[in-house]
Amino acid sequence: MNEVLNDPLVRYFISSFFAGDINLITGIVWLGIAIAFSILGGAIGGILLAGKDLGYRLAAMIGGLFGPAAIIPATVLGLIVLAIN
Repeated sequence: MNEVLNDPLVRYFISSFFAGDINLITGIVWLGIAIAFSILGGAIGGILLAGKDLGYRLAAMIGGLFGPAAIIPATVLGLIVLAIN
């Protein structure tokens, strides 16, 4: 584990990630974080909206699938705008 943390590429990634620099690697990590939260939010929204009608599991699955539909393009566009500035 010590070898991984002392690798120059990992140190560069960690320093640029916490400094707020947007490059290709940090953009991919931010996109992954946004996708994870959108799946979770979509599942919760599906349960709240249609849990009683469809069943809680089905509503959570459908919400988890439809949640990232709006988040992924918005996140990519936002990261592009932030990287340009």
